[in-house]
Amino acid sequence: MKAVFQELYEKYHQDVYQFLFYMVKNREQAEDLVQEVYIKVMNSYDRFKGESSEKTWLFSIARHVAIDYFRRQKRKRNKILEFFDWGESGHLIEDEDPIPEDIAVQNEEIQKMYQCLDKCSVDQRSVLILRYIQSMSIQETADVLGMSISKVKTTQHRGMKNLQQLMEEEGRKEGDNREAR
Repeated sequence: MKAVFQELYEKYHQDVYQFLFYMVKNREQAEDLVQEVYIKVMNSYDRFKGESSEKTWLFSIARHVAIDYFRRQKRKRNKILEFFDWGESGHLIEDEDPIPEDIAVQNEEIQKMYQCLDKCSVDQRSVLILRYIQSMSIQETADVLGMSISKVKTTQHRGMKNLQQLMEEEGRKEGDNREAR
């Protein structure tokens, strides 16, 4: 088991980390989630039936770990809002976590794209990351996300349209800001 685990780790660690990093936008949190993924892998490898590739199975676990993380964050945020009883203005509070320096790439268009990707739905973001950043096939993406091939294609199409629209809006905002100066 140790040799199998080591092989899985060496083959896919960087890809799993990148996937989780793009999902949560925080280096330390992504590292914690990677550990959680590999704990789940160790605890459930004996139940892996080989119906999909190990990579697909691993990314499926990573996706579920990310979803669980988002749910925990939402519950935590809701408890804080209830505790302080913010009333009507509670929905105005936003998390202003800066984008880690790792993705502060010199090219402004890439930075803008990552910011806009963050505004897409979780499904759209997952599909776009797996397809274009992790270079997975439509079939692999469908297997990882537990979607049909047609749903992956539809989500990818809508995600790309949404991303393009968000980037155009950002471009217009930048243009308006420059004119105001």
